[in-house]
Amino acid sequence: MNFISEIQKEIVAANDLPKFGAGDTIIVSYKIKEGNKERIQQFQGVVLQRRGTGLTETFTVRKMSGNIGVERIFPISSPFLDAITVVKHGAVRRARIFYFRERTGKSARIREKKNFSRS
Repeated sequence: MNFISEIQKEIVAANDLPKFGAGDTIIVSYKIKEGNKERIQQFQGVVLQRRGTGLTETFTVRKMSGNIGVERIFPISSPFLDAITVVKHGAVRRARIFYFRERTGKSARIREKKNFSRS
């Protein structure tokens, strides 16, 4: 059992993803296959949560497309993830900000952290 967890740590460490959490605005670049072609599509939104550990860790990103909210769940260890770019770090008090789904207009804004240090 310990051997499996050691291998999982190596694989997750090999991803070299930036540190981000709930409330952060990120751009996720992921690969899409269309027939025999492959392209990179970007999904920019606010992180609602990070869930799981190791290889099974996922994160949920929400964006507004017109007036419709779109959420997508990305696995951290997916081979289709190309890059993650952190646009801004948000100042939120919770690890899972599901209340953000009901917010619209000015109440849907998240303050930005000025002095950032995430451990």
